[in-house]
Amino acid sequence: MLTKPHDRGESVNNPRFAQERILVEDKPSIVDLFSGCGGFGLGAEWAGFETIVAVDKDPDLQSSYSLNFPRARAVVSDVNELDDAFWRKILRGKRPAGVIGGPPCQGFSTIGKRAPDDIRNTLLASFFKQVSIIQPDFFVMENVAGILDPKFSEMLQSSMSSIIDDYRILQPITISAEKFGAPTKRKRVLVIGARNDSAIDLKPSDFVPKQTSLVTIADAISDLPSPSKQSQRGQFDWGEYTCAVEEASTYAQLMRQAPNEHLGWKEAVAKLLNNQTSGNLATEHSPAVVDRFRNTPPGKTESVSRYPRLSSNGQCPTLRAGTGADRGSYQSMRPLHPVEPRVISVREAARLQSFPDWFVFHPTKWHSFRMIGNSVPPLVSKSILSKIKTRIESKQLHHRVLAAE
Repeated sequence: MLTKPHDRGESVNNPRFAQERILVEDKPSIVDLFSGCGGFGLGAEWAGFETIVAVDKDPDLQSSYSLNFPRARAVVSDVNELDDAFWRKILRGKRPAGVIGGPPCQGFSTIGKRAPDDIRNTLLASFFKQVSIIQPDFFVMENVAGILDPKFSEMLQSSMSSIIDDYRILQPITISAEKFGAPTKRKRVLVIGARNDSAIDLKPSDFVPKQTSLVTIADAISDLPSPSKQSQRGQFDWGEYTCAVEEASTYAQLMRQAPNEHLGWKEAVAKLLNNQTSGNLATEHSPAVVDRFRNTPPGKTESVSRYPRLSSNGQCPTLRAGTGADRGSYQSMRPLHPVEPRVISVREAARLQSFPDWFVFHPTKWHSFRMIGNSVPPLVSKSILSKIKTRIESKQLHHRVLAAE
């Protein structure tokens, strides 16, 4: 059964979907599957697309989606349950330009059991099934590098069987986030394809990053507030930056920019313009833990917790998500701050994943870290989708030239 409405997400059987216009006319549109809080979709917005529908079955991960993307439809549902009737209704018979998504990857991850029969592995085929129904001009699927393990090769190929006749699919592309401007060493795989009749000419070389210098931990978080205990339960907290925006690093200045008018929660944007950002709740540590953290050199791993301590001149290791209540509510490790003897805050994690400061997550640290760890870094998404947007514009220009001759 489809899930019930929760928070700001809505059930797919809500008749309001059929009554309101959801397609935009001035930008190519995107459908975001397994959207989580919207890192992939935010990069698409920055690249010149607009997300019209975002689907995720976890209401906590998607709880702030409508705050950050007021014009998009946030649908709380199992992607497996979506069918042709649903998409005809919500898209009104029209095709979006693209479908993007990162199906849950725990079954493929090198830090998990990597079991071929993990039920979550079937969500890979679910992504491509939805592509076959929606028939967008292109798609981008993101997953962990472990998906290229030889024991999963047959599964990957079979999962794409539903689209193999309709799409030109590039060989999987391995990327690492730090080469796209994000201060994190997050290695992932992209599977990208374009419809045979779309005339979008994509090549693997299109997605080779041109980043020449790496953003460091110090670049990313030095201007952020130290964590505090000021917030009331269930509400967002706000803290002031440690310096004026013009005194911050180039990367921090980018993160402190206000969004376009159709993005962002008005309260968060107003706070940003007043030199404040959310996500600064402190995590309490015992004196013994503080001592252990203090005695852990930057770049090393604390011996008891096994938490890595960040180095100011380096990049962050992959931020992990932990699990939801359906899988034991396990909290994943959080890196240690490079200077202070504590774990990093939600906003510091968001900066390391390249989320801007107006972007809000969840009032609790647990769900916020799940949101961030499950997300595609927006700067990575922007770079990849900007290349595709350029190809679409080239195709449109070519058609206009032909029409004028």
